[in-house]
Amino acid sequence: MTLEIWIVYVIAAVGLSVTPGPNGLLSLTHGVRFGFARTVFTVLGGVCGFLVLVAASLAGMGALLATSETAFTIAKWLGAAYLVYLGFRLWRAPAAAVGTDAGVEAGGRTGPLRLFAEGFLVAVSNPKALIFFAAFLPQFMVPGASFWLQFAVLGGTFAFTEFCYELVLAGTAQRIAPWLSRHGRWFNRVTGGTFVGIGGLMATVSR
Repeated sequence: MTLEIWIVYVIAAVGLSVTPGPNGLLSLTHGVRFGFARTVFTVLGGVCGFLVLVAASLAGMGALLATSETAFTIAKWLGAAYLVYLGFRLWRAPAAAVGTDAGVEAGGRTGPLRLFAEGFLVAVSNPKALIFFAAFLPQFMVPGASFWLQFAVLGGTFAFTEFCYELVLAGTAQRIAPWLSRHGRWFNRVTGGTFVGIGGLMATVSR
């Protein structure tokens, strides 16, 4: 890949990262509920999930979902169900004590592994993202080049841009902490309802 093509890819990756999606919303929500430091684990989980999608797309799974109605339907419903489940959890969550990195809520301590897992599962639960990568990445692939080299360049570039963007969202969340100290329960309900809505929309999409 030439430097010029890579620069174009960077611009495209930034545009893709800043497009509103469930992982950005999750980073914002966790930034409010758990603080910036602990939300880093959520962001890392999401980035790892996107790397899995990039690798799967480069390996051809995106093409499989695009051509197999059964495979796409199974992946679609599993992803939608997880987002709806996450949404109901957020809806029922009590208002968090925001403004610190303590990571403690009324329901108990949420460990780094659980935060990482939530970020990872949200990233990999959307089959449309896998198909998008399958359609998007080939435009920047070099025929005959090593799979791992292209994965390192394409996947690494996107992972870095996504990581930076989600950290910005997590950091911004603390700026609205005073407002959330008064309206935290409504924030949980709005974000939870949004996750349920995203899951519902996912269940209705077709290839």
